[in-house]
Amino acid sequence: MRVDYTTLQKTITALTEGETDTVALMATLACEVHHSDDRFDWTGFYRVVGPELLKIGPYQGGHGCLVIPFSRGVCGAAARTGKVQLVPDVDAFPGHIACASSTRSELVLPVFDASGALIGVFDIDSDQPDAFTSEDATAMTDILHSVFAR
Repeated sequence: MRVDYTTLQKTITALTEGETDTVALMATLACEVHHSDDRFDWTGFYRVVGPELLKIGPYQGGHGCLVIPFSRGVCGAAARTGKVQLVPDVDAFPGHIACASSTRSELVLPVFDASGALIGVFDIDSDQPDAFTSEDATAMTDILHSVFAR
């Protein structure tokens, strides 16, 4: 099953309408995205909790790393640079943190609030190599913006 981003956007918009609690928004988004596509093996947020530090937030799938410094891994790179990380082969990514040995590819998107401040990253892992496309990155960026930057 491949995600239908138009339907996913409408569903998430309807479910989050009027909600302002960041954790509730993250939990809802992680759940809806996780169940929208068979490629998505682990789906969740790492929240900015201090200078250069991410901690696990709401997620779907197996356990994740509890703490990730901005200086390490794909999630750290997304937080450090403020740029989407589209990684077709995690083993080829310098400094990749193997939170789950099954992960083969990864899409990590920075998450900004309405003021433009980084509040976390949204991490989608796949047990398939080269699972994500630029279309996935663009569509997920639009969804995250519509939920957290409103």
